[in-house]
Amino acid sequence: MTDHIKTDLSDRILTITIARPDRKNALTQAMYGVMADAINGANSDKAIRAIVITGEGDMFTAGNDLTDFASIEARESGEPPVTRFLNAIRDAEKPLIAAINGPAIGVGLTMLLHCDIAYAAASANLRAPFVQLGLVPEAGSSMLLPRMVGRSMANDILLAGRILSAEEALACGLVSRVVADGEVLETAQQTARKIAASAPGAVLKSKALLNMNRAEIADQMRAEGTVFAAQLQSPEFAEAAAAFAQKRAPVFED
Repeated sequence: MTDHIKTDLSDRILTITIARPDRKNALTQAMYGVMADAINGANSDKAIRAIVITGEGDMFTAGNDLTDFASIEARESGEPPVTRFLNAIRDAEKPLIAAINGPAIGVGLTMLLHCDIAYAAASANLRAPFVQLGLVPEAGSSMLLPRMVGRSMANDILLAGRILSAEEALACGLVSRVVADGEVLETAQQTARKIAASAPGAVLKSKALLNMNRAEIADQMRAEGTVFAAQLQSPEFAEAAAAFAQKRAPVFED
């Protein structure tokens, strides 16, 4: 368990808040586990009709906590909590709405590919610096992102580490609306309330129809996961983690 994930159920909406602002809402394995349990639990909970995911403070999430991922605990046998979370958002039966209150880095961007609706605050930006950290794309992003934004833009984001402004994210379809800072959570919850007031069976069946390619996505995620796990053991990731801890630029050797 962790105090860094807050959950609130109100008006048939489950709000999940990443609440670790002192570490820029960086995600640990424990935090992933709590979020996975909350989303999976919502599938069979008739009191929940929609889910909103947001961050506390001025950051959505800085992505993975590199220190946590480099630790022994992050490499225990069995399905890692991060994998359970990614599977949970892929297979979520209830609509997922992202309220991007600030910068969204790494999984903060790729999770949007599994959210049904995403809203961004005007000051938010999005990036996925996997290769800069000695890692590879995850969450099915190596397949889903090119389909959404086009191959060139996807390569700009995933290979070159391009930082997207909220308006650029809107233009390429990663988010559906940009709203004023401080209003993104309420905007997302307003939409969630509209969904919650709709016919629940029709909502679930509509979402299922819109996500009929889950098996294909699952295959891509498994392939990514194999390579990602190998990179976590690589000298490249070790150098990236050490550079992060020492607050210096990494130096990657051939």
